[in-house]
Amino acid sequence: MKWLTLIFLYYSLCINAQESTSSWTTLAKVSYKKAYDDLLGISVDKPLFSKEIRNIEGKKIKLRGYIIPTDGFKSHKEFILSAFPYSSCFFCGQAGPETVVEVQANNPIEYSADVIELEGILRLNSTDINRMMYQITQVTRIK
Repeated sequence: MKWLTLIFLYYSLCINAQESTSSWTTLAKVSYKKAYDDLLGISVDKPLFSKEIRNIEGKKIKLRGYIIPTDGFKSHKEFILSAFPYSSCFFCGQAGPETVVEVQANNPIEYSADVIELEGILRLNSTDINRMMYQITQVTRIK
């Protein structure tokens, strides 16, 4: 019975990170098409951003989520924010690419395993396969 309670609490936290703001819901409204990539020499999924997503590009959005530590980033000014904790995130194969954003913060943000809330300007990426399709810049931490 304890395990059932723990699992329920875990998923409640995941849902709370998404439902506390409508931005994750909006970012989920993306589809994909296969397109040949000259650099890779294979077909890859390219995002097709909905009108709703394109309407918030360049605007300030708020997102609640989890910091996903990544190798290669030089500071805590650059990291990945996920709608789900690390054990359920895109990088573990448990979620789609629409559930993560690349963060470029104004000031370093200390790592936390808890949900955090950020605010920043949304940028869309459908061409650079080495970057996330969603990026938020000029980011500040709210909570």
